[in-house]
Amino acid sequence: MQHIHLLQLGRTSYADGLEIQRKVTEARKANRIGDTLILLEHPPVLTLGRNSHRENVLASDEVLAAKGVTLHEINRGGDVTYHGPGQLVGYPIFDLRGDWPGKRGPHLGPVDYMRMLEEVIIRVCKDFGVMTQRVKGRTGVWTLPGVSFAEKKICAFGVHVSMGVTSHGFALNVTTDLRDFDLIVPCGISDRTVTSLELEAAEGREPAPTLENTANAAARQFGHVFERQILATDTVEELLKNQEPG
Repeated sequence: MQHIHLLQLGRTSYADGLEIQRKVTEARKANRIGDTLILLEHPPVLTLGRNSHRENVLASDEVLAAKGVTLHEINRGGDVTYHGPGQLVGYPIFDLRGDWPGKRGPHLGPVDYMRMLEEVIIRVCKDFGVMTQRVKGRTGVWTLPGVSFAEKKICAFGVHVSMGVTSHGFALNVTTDLRDFDLIVPCGISDRTVTSLELEAAEGREPAPTLENTANAAARQFGHVFERQILATDTVEELLKNQEPG
């Protein structure tokens, strides 16, 4: 069975995360390493995707600076997104030309890839007793609506594909302080709210939806959905030193 390298980096600045993505993506494009999943957590940051609108950042530069929130314009798809403590961020660096389940033609299509990412997160949420869904026309993973409330967004997605290799990925709210989403119109969607695994999971449920437990569940579900063995690697340096394609 082919494998996916797993890098769990803990809390990492967004700038450092971008640099790590760049190095791993370049190595994957050159076929020096195999497909790699990076899981980490960022300090408070706003990212503006290719389709973003600056007016969806509601806070002034002064407010952002006072809160220690940085802002980055990046090449992923989507609008403005918040990353912060308690949020599991995943960057799959995958070559879509590989032997993936459901591939039709020479590469896995970007839309099919997105559906697989969503499936991973839907399964992760289910691991903690939280039922979620896709919503037609709205990228992301959402809770089920109730009698008196609409669905809520629990995970945002934004990916980039270059030379068949993916970067960026998803941001799953686990124990995130949702008040920080008041700084923006999340993903440009003003008529729905956001939520977290911690809020949606039943009180006292085991395993608890901690960042560590959720990262482990995500790694496991990536293995199931993408039909690959997950191999943990301790550091970026160790990954790049091996220089062997998967």
